[in-house]
Amino acid sequence: MRKCLFGVLLCVPALWLTTVAAGQKAAARKGAGQDVAGGDTTTSAGSRQKKASVRISRKKLIGTVLEGTASYYGERFRGKKTHTDEVFDPDKLTAACNKLPLKTWVKVTNLRNHRSVILWINDRMHPKNKRLIDVSARAARELGFYARGLTRVKVEVIPPP
Repeated sequence: MRKCLFGVLLCVPALWLTTVAAGQKAAARKGAGQDVAGGDTTTSAGSRQKKASVRISRKKLIGTVLEGTASYYGERFRGKKTHTDEVFDPDKLTAACNKLPLKTWVKVTNLRNHRSVILWINDRMHPKNKRLIDVSARAARELGFYARGLTRVKVEVIPPP
Protein backbone atom coordinates (compact mmCIF):
# COMPACT_ATOMS: atom_id res chain seq x y z
CA MET A 1 0.00 0.00 0.00
CA ARG A 2 1.27 3.47 -0.85
CA LYS A 3 2.14 5.77 1.99
CA CYS A 4 0.60 9.20 1.98
CA LEU A 5 2.35 12.39 3.03
CA PHE A 6 -0.47 13.16 5.50
CA GLY A 7 -0.99 9.61 6.76
CA VAL A 8 -3.18 6.70 5.77
CA LEU A 9 -6.42 8.16 7.18
CA LEU A 10 -6.28 11.17 4.88
CA CYS A 11 -5.43 9.12 1.75
CA VAL A 12 -8.66 7.11 1.79
CA PRO A 13 -10.92 10.22 1.66
CA ALA A 14 -8.69 11.67 -1.07
CA LEU A 15 -9.13 8.47 -3.11
CA TRP A 16 -12.88 8.63 -2.53
CA LEU A 17 -12.99 12.27 -3.68
CA THR A 18 -11.12 11.50 -6.91
CA THR A 19 -13.46 8.61 -7.79
CA VAL A 20 -16.53 10.76 -7.02
CA ALA A 21 -15.14 13.56 -9.22
CA ALA A 22 -14.54 11.08 -12.06
CA GLY A 23 -18.13 9.83 -11.71
CA GLN A 24 -19.46 13.39 -11.85
CA LYS A 25 -17.45 14.11 -15.01
CA ALA A 26 -18.84 10.96 -16.64
CA ALA A 27 -22.39 11.97 -15.68
CA ALA A 28 -21.80 15.42 -17.16
CA ARG A 29 -20.55 13.88 -20.42
CA LYS A 30 -23.57 11.60 -20.55
CA GLY A 31 -25.87 14.54 -19.94
CA ALA A 32 -24.18 16.42 -22.78
CA GLY A 33 -25.26 13.73 -25.25
CA GLN A 34 -21.99 11.87 -25.62
CA ASP A 35 -21.94 8.09 -25.59
CA VAL A 36 -20.38 6.93 -22.32
CA ALA A 37 -19.41 3.29 -21.89
CA GLY A 38 -18.57 1.92 -18.48
CA GLY A 39 -16.48 -0.93 -17.25
CA ASP A 40 -15.82 -1.83 -13.68
CA THR A 41 -12.46 -1.54 -12.02
CA THR A 42 -11.06 -2.20 -8.58
CA THR A 43 -9.59 0.68 -6.60
CA SER A 44 -6.71 0.39 -4.14
CA ALA A 45 -9.27 0.38 -1.32
CA GLY A 46 -10.74 -2.81 -2.82
CA SER A 47 -14.21 -1.49 -3.70
CA ARG A 48 -15.73 -2.05 -7.15
CA GLN A 49 -16.44 1.16 -9.05
CA LYS A 50 -17.60 2.03 -12.53
CA LYS A 51 -14.86 3.26 -14.85
CA ALA A 52 -16.12 5.74 -17.43
CA SER A 53 -14.72 5.98 -20.92
CA VAL A 54 -15.95 8.00 -23.87
CA ARG A 55 -16.55 6.34 -27.22
CA ILE A 56 -15.75 8.65 -30.10
CA SER A 57 -17.16 7.99 -33.54
CA ARG A 58 -14.72 7.36 -36.38
CA LYS A 59 -16.18 10.29 -38.34
CA LYS A 60 -15.09 12.70 -35.61
CA LEU A 61 -11.55 11.28 -35.70
CA ILE A 62 -11.00 11.93 -39.42
CA GLY A 63 -7.97 14.18 -39.78
CA THR A 64 -6.43 13.16 -36.45
CA VAL A 65 -2.65 12.82 -36.75
CA LEU A 66 -0.47 10.76 -34.37
CA GLU A 67 3.28 10.22 -34.43
CA GLY A 68 5.15 7.33 -32.87
CA THR A 69 7.02 4.10 -33.39
CA ALA A 70 5.79 1.38 -35.72
CA SER A 71 6.74 -2.27 -35.86
CA TYR A 72 5.39 -5.15 -37.89
CA TYR A 73 4.01 -8.56 -37.08
CA GLY A 74 4.04 -11.42 -39.48
CA GLU A 75 4.30 -15.16 -39.87
CA ARG A 76 3.80 -16.34 -36.30
CA PHE A 77 0.33 -14.74 -36.24
CA ARG A 78 -0.76 -16.10 -39.64
CA GLY A 79 -4.13 -17.81 -39.39
CA LYS A 80 -4.95 -16.48 -35.91
CA LYS A 81 -8.11 -14.46 -35.31
CA THR A 82 -7.91 -10.70 -34.88
CA HIS A 83 -10.12 -8.60 -32.60
CA THR A 84 -12.55 -8.11 -35.48
CA ASP A 85 -12.88 -11.93 -35.91
CA GLU A 86 -10.95 -11.96 -39.18
CA VAL A 87 -8.17 -14.41 -39.88
CA PHE A 88 -4.84 -12.56 -39.90
CA ASP A 89 -2.90 -12.64 -43.16
CA PRO A 90 0.49 -10.85 -43.20
CA ASP A 91 0.08 -10.34 -46.96
CA LYS A 92 -2.85 -7.94 -46.46
CA LEU A 93 -2.65 -4.25 -45.65
CA THR A 94 -3.85 -4.29 -42.04
CA ALA A 95 -2.65 -2.95 -38.71
CA ALA A 96 -3.04 -3.23 -34.93
CA CYS A 97 -3.39 -0.11 -32.81
CA ASN A 98 -4.40 0.55 -29.20
CA LYS A 99 -4.97 4.30 -29.59
CA LEU A 100 -7.57 4.30 -32.39
CA PRO A 101 -10.89 2.45 -32.71
CA LEU A 102 -11.10 -0.84 -34.58
CA LYS A 103 -12.27 -0.73 -38.21
CA THR A 104 -10.64 2.67 -38.76
CA TRP A 105 -8.83 3.52 -42.01
CA VAL A 106 -5.44 5.20 -41.56
CA LYS A 107 -2.68 6.53 -43.77
CA VAL A 108 0.70 5.56 -42.31
CA THR A 109 3.77 7.52 -43.47
CA ASN A 110 7.34 6.42 -42.73
CA LEU A 111 9.13 9.56 -41.50
CA ARG A 112 12.54 8.25 -42.64
CA ASN A 113 11.76 7.86 -46.35
CA HIS A 114 8.27 9.48 -46.66
CA ARG A 115 6.66 6.36 -48.13
CA SER A 116 3.02 5.95 -47.18
CA VAL A 117 0.37 3.25 -47.29
CA ILE A 118 -3.34 3.06 -46.43
CA LEU A 119 -4.18 0.46 -43.79
CA TRP A 120 -7.24 -0.86 -41.99
CA ILE A 121 -7.05 -1.28 -38.20
CA ASN A 122 -8.49 -4.69 -37.39
CA ASP A 123 -6.54 -5.76 -34.30
CA ARG A 124 -5.20 -4.66 -30.94
CA MET A 125 -1.68 -4.89 -29.57
CA HIS A 126 -0.65 -6.14 -26.14
CA PRO A 127 -1.80 -3.54 -23.57
CA LYS A 128 1.76 -2.97 -22.30
CA ASN A 129 3.13 -2.34 -25.80
CA LYS A 130 4.37 1.26 -25.99
CA ARG A 131 4.42 1.42 -29.79
CA LEU A 132 1.84 3.40 -31.71
CA ILE A 133 1.02 0.84 -34.39
CA ASP A 134 1.90 -2.68 -35.57
CA VAL A 135 1.54 -3.11 -39.31
CA SER A 136 1.38 -6.29 -41.36
CA ALA A 137 4.54 -7.61 -43.02
CA ARG A 138 3.33 -6.44 -46.46
CA ALA A 139 2.78 -2.91 -45.14
CA ALA A 140 6.27 -2.94 -43.56
CA ARG A 141 7.76 -3.90 -46.95
CA GLU A 142 5.84 -1.13 -48.72
CA LEU A 143 6.88 1.39 -46.07
CA GLY A 144 10.50 0.26 -46.41
CA PHE A 145 11.30 -0.86 -42.85
CA TYR A 146 10.88 -4.64 -43.07
CA ALA A 147 14.63 -5.30 -42.61
CA ARG A 148 15.00 -2.67 -39.88
CA GLY A 149 12.00 -3.83 -37.81
CA LEU A 150 11.08 -0.45 -36.29
CA THR A 151 10.61 3.05 -37.64
CA ARG A 152 9.07 6.41 -36.75
CA VAL A 153 5.73 6.99 -38.45
CA LYS A 154 2.93 9.48 -38.81
CA VAL A 155 -0.56 7.96 -38.61
CA GLU A 156 -3.47 9.98 -40.04
CA VAL A 157 -7.11 8.90 -39.76
CA ILE A 158 -8.80 9.06 -43.17
CA PRO A 159 -12.31 8.40 -44.46
CA PRO A 160 -12.94 4.92 -45.91
CA PRO A 161 -11.59 4.65 -49.47
